[in-house]
Amino acid sequence: MADDRLAALTAAGVSIWLDDLSRGRLVSGDLRRLIDDKHVVGVTSNPTTFAAALAHGEVYTPQIRELARRGATVEEAVRMLTVVDAQEACDLFRGAWEASDGVDGRVSLEVNPELAGNCEATVLEAVSLMRAVGRPNLYVKIPATRASLPAVTEALALGVDINVTLIFSVERYREVMAAYLAGLERALDAGVPLSGVHSVASFFVSRVDAEVDKRLEEIGSDDALALRGMAGLANSRLAHQAFRETFAGPRWERLVAKGARVQRPLWASTGVKNPAYPDTMYVTGLAVPGTVNTMPEATLSAFADHGSLRRADNGEAVTGRAAEAREVIDAIAATGVDLAGAFTVLERDGVDRFIRSWVELHETVGRSMEAATG
Repeated sequence: MADDRLAALTAAGVSIWLDDLSRGRLVSGDLRRLIDDKHVVGVTSNPTTFAAALAHGEVYTPQIRELARRGATVEEAVRMLTVVDAQEACDLFRGAWEASDGVDGRVSLEVNPELAGNCEATVLEAVSLMRAVGRPNLYVKIPATRASLPAVTEALALGVDINVTLIFSVERYREVMAAYLAGLERALDAGVPLSGVHSVASFFVSRVDAEVDKRLEEIGSDDALALRGMAGLANSRLAHQAFRETFAGPRWERLVAKGARVQRPLWASTGVKNPAYPDTMYVTGLAVPGTVNTMPEATLSAFADHGSLRRADNGEAVTGRAAEAREVIDAIAATGVDLAGAFTVLERDGVDRFIRSWVELHETVGRSMEAATG
């Protein structure tokens, strides 16, 4: 039945990606098993998952010792550790990448989050990561801060495949898609074949519910409390409506004629934060063809065990509920919740969280290198 449920999700046009990458998964064969048995066709990583893996992963010790022996700096060591993981994962997914004509079989690796406000440095880092990994199925992740959007356009114009991450609002999502279209147009002007330019836009779900629920509970009225757990799905459904509107019309048709591909929506943060909510709600409620759902393993296992598509096999869970989603968002705003403020907090905290994890990652590697040299 697990295979049946995950196979049905795949058949519904949803690409199943794992939201976790570590050397332990690679060495143990766990990632290979998820690919073979659980229909996983991609993996995402970020500084937080790498920091956790390094802190509790002795499988990194031999490489850390070798890097310390060679006199590598901490920065160089972090780069090599993460690059090796990305290379090995890319190799595991190469078959899925080839079978899907480059759409799936992807591995995402984040730029240094401390560069989020520096366009030039972000682009240089994106190109450097692409060259260091040296695999065609790598996605470089760039956060969707307004200051970073020009870097998204520039990197795409250079032929770097980009996963734009930390998107919380529909307004910012529209800006991300505009940056993608501008990148395609610049790539076209530079003679880059558009058929080889790929991107996904990572729209976060459960973190929206966590922040909005907190604000609804602070208001405390019956109307406010009745809307808990509804913002994440409604916001995402409106984002998909924006996606359908953007990838249509003359501008997009001109790019399609030159081989352009859509920037697929990727539902991120799909593990529930509130245990009172159904543990598969962000999978079942957002199953629509042409999207990616990147899940923590607990969510993947939950859907394999008892997930249901309901109406989602033809996308109606999303495309058929845009009007309802707008009513939910309007009702939340009517209670007094400042949704724009909530999205601003979520973006700022998301970047800050990655920066803290980045610092922690370097500190962990530094301590390990010191221990390795006695």
